[in-house]
Amino acid sequence: MSKYRTPLRYPGGKQRLAVFLGEVLEHNDAVGWDYVEPYAGGAGVAMELLLDQKVGHVYLNDSSLHVYAFWKAILSDPERFCRRISTASLTVDTWKKHRAIVRDSANHDITDVGFSTFYLNRCNRSGILTAGVIGGLSQDGRWRIDARFPRNELIKRIETIAQNRRRITVTNLDAERFMIGRVNALAPETIVYCDPPYYERAERLYLNAYERDDHTRLAKLIQSKLHRPWLVSYDAHPNIISLYHKRRRFRYALSYSAIRAYEAQEVFFFSDDLEPPRTSALPYIARALKTSRRCA
Repeated sequence: MSKYRTPLRYPGGKQRLAVFLGEVLEHNDAVGWDYVEPYAGGAGVAMELLLDQKVGHVYLNDSSLHVYAFWKAILSDPERFCRRISTASLTVDTWKKHRAIVRDSANHDITDVGFSTFYLNRCNRSGILTAGVIGGLSQDGRWRIDARFPRNELIKRIETIAQNRRRITVTNLDAERFMIGRVNALAPETIVYCDPPYYERAERLYLNAYERDDHTRLAKLIQSKLHRPWLVSYDAHPNIISLYHKRRRFRYALSYSAIRAYEAQEVFFFSDDLEPPRTSALPYIARALKTSRRCA
């Protein structure tokens, strides 16, 4: 089976960092705790930890209706979703129909929005919903529309997740309201991993990018109003470092191929009640990620 557990390709996806999150859980005697991602996206880390039995219940939240619709669809009726994968037509005309649904999602059934989101995610360049189709409309590129659509493998991933759906809760809330209103009401044995939109390049990667004031407000909220152990990962911009300057941090390098290849310095910040591992595989993982530009 593929090393990837999530069916989505996601900008900034960090599934391999699940090894590091597992180390954090072990070092803090928190294996089996509930686990939260306020910015779920592709939820690569969450699925890895869940399926490897590192965490108990997983709470996925995303303010994007498109992302929420996908997770809701595969958890509500995975059989129907998988049938649609097996029969999906991988043509530019079909791609245009799914693009139209994503663009007008308010007027479509949430299951259709979820599948169309998935379709564009697998068929667009770098998995970005607003990017063009792989191979271009003329389909004369090196790669074609079906390059990232391995039907059987994707069905296996969804079926595996669906087998664990009683341990997954998905919501479609503003991340800040979710943290204050929902996360703070969860059991004390809950760990929160926040992976907000990047400070730089965000407009190229996300439908819901943050402005500078949004990052500032979020940093204040996490550090003063989020009452559960937390980690935050970011691109290591000086402005972000300054917002979390009182927190312990771990810096590392990753490479990405969203739209074009580039290397980024990234950083983990830790809440005061969460201890970073004394030794970690993260530098090795970062080097592995740096040398790999394969899309999931």
